[in-house]
Amino acid sequence: MPQTLTISKDLQNALNVLSIEQTALRDLISDLEGNQCKSFDQAIDILFSCKGRIVVTGIGKSGHVGSKIAATLASTGSPAFFVHPAELAHGDFGMLTGSDVLLALSFSGETDELKKILIPVKRLGMKLISVTGNENSTLAQSSDVTLYVKVEKEACPLNLAPTASTTATLALGDAIAITLMQKKDFTEADFAKSHPGGSLGKNLIKVKDVMRMDKEIPIIKEDTVFDKVLEEINDKKLGFTTVLNKDNELAGTITDGDIRRAYLKSGSSIFSKTAFSLMNINPKIISENDLAASALKIMEDCRISDLIVLDKSRKLVGIVDLKDLLKVGII
Repeated sequence: MPQTLTISKDLQNALNVLSIEQTALRDLISDLEGNQCKSFDQAIDILFSCKGRIVVTGIGKSGHVGSKIAATLASTGSPAFFVHPAELAHGDFGMLTGSDVLLALSFSGETDELKKILIPVKRLGMKLISVTGNENSTLAQSSDVTLYVKVEKEACPLNLAPTASTTATLALGDAIAITLMQKKDFTEADFAKSHPGGSLGKNLIKVKDVMRMDKEIPIIKEDTVFDKVLEEINDKKLGFTTVLNKDNELAGTITDGDIRRAYLKSGSSIFSKTAFSLMNINPKIISENDLAASALKIMEDCRISDLIVLDKSRKLVGIVDLKDLLKVGII
């Protein structure tokens, strides 16, 4: 017979917490689908139209949740930051402008520190969106739009420690941030810009972001004589040079290896040759709009350390070197 697992008292307590918080989220969904649907849409419209920053504020556990919401907003295309309401009341209010939107979190809606800044917020001309569990609170009555987080009970057995209410508030913050993200058509490339140090940011770096351009590119013409070929390769210190035709289009490349092989084949007659007779007419190329990670794969597959970069019209615009990829952490 299959063995019956016994659930410990501790695990049962933990499961009860998760069940209560799950109920809070279900209730929030029901409210948004019902009598809060208009308020949510109004809040999104205000935040989407914000010409300044979304300023998130709250105290205690609401403050911790607010800090996370601000971070999520900022990383998904909605410029935002968190500021403590007490700091706003003592000088940091100067950070705000009338083009900003204040997103205030308070389950009771009667936090003294928040109440002190309500009149200055209105005087400045800021829009105020509140998230609270008390629809009759001072905060709710002072807001342009109020989103209610109605929690039947906290997961705390004393019904005191903010648990289910903070979970629901955090989830609502995520819903706001991701809704704005989709409304703004925020892409992976946009995400990478706000996460330059993250793995996704590195994976989305394009060749044009790391390539060498202009005077850093070794360039000669098809009729360049041998000693000038060597001079260009030596000066640019990449171990090769590009070769352009009379129309300034890429004709080929000449590497250190090409020169060694030509010398072994032709001997001293190599000194009378021009770039045209030495060049490789099928060099490895990549588009400036390709990912830097794609450049690395080509280099690894072909066992080379440089790639020629062309624009959409097939004109030479740069060189990407293995060391350049190393510098930005692609390797």
